[in-house]
Amino acid sequence: MTDASYRTIARDGEAEIEVRRSRFRCTLERVETEEDARAVVERLRKEHWDARHHCSAFVLGPDASVQRSSDDGEPSGTAGAPMLEVLRGHELSDVVAVVTRWFGGVLLGTGGLVRAYGDAVRAGVESVGTLERSLLTEHELVVPHAEAGRVENELRSRGVRILDTGFATQVTLRLGVAAGEESALAAAVAELTGGAATPLEVGSRWVDS
Repeated sequence: MTDASYRTIARDGEAEIEVRRSRFRCTLERVETEEDARAVVERLRKEHWDARHHCSAFVLGPDASVQRSSDDGEPSGTAGAPMLEVLRGHELSDVVAVVTRWFGGVLLGTGGLVRAYGDAVRAGVESVGTLERSLLTEHELVVPHAEAGRVENELRSRGVRILDTGFATQVTLRLGVAAGEESALAAAVAELTGGAATPLEVGSRWVDS
């Protein structure tokens, strides 16, 4: 994790493990706000109403500045904390993990619960995979329709991200480059358009790498 990149899950998904007849189902979803994370917990609580516990942990923000966990009735520190530790260990952010437990009739003890909840999240992360998100500076480039396809293809071949394309009397390309590459982008555009167009910086955006 750096100022310009961080890691999150590659997709939403779930995985389930069984420990001494108790089922532990881990659901992982991408979220951007604490409200979104809590909404996932409540949705699963209603969906799996027959389960005894819906323990959770989430990490939010490119700098992982928001971290929360809940044992949801399990002994203190045996569920949410080990779940959160797995997310931290994988350096994940913008993710919520919910482990839904169906009690199997056998008490697992403090150590057994810690291992089970941690293992459920580890299985979930292994199932969904991870990816890097990068902070790109956004630039708008306006070119004639006749030139748009060639310019777009050439920019792609040089590693420029095409974030969006708008069509009107001319074509507006929304471009993304890493910080420090603005001069190289300007030079490439000047070369490809014969100096007829100039990229205009309009902001920044986090994108999946």
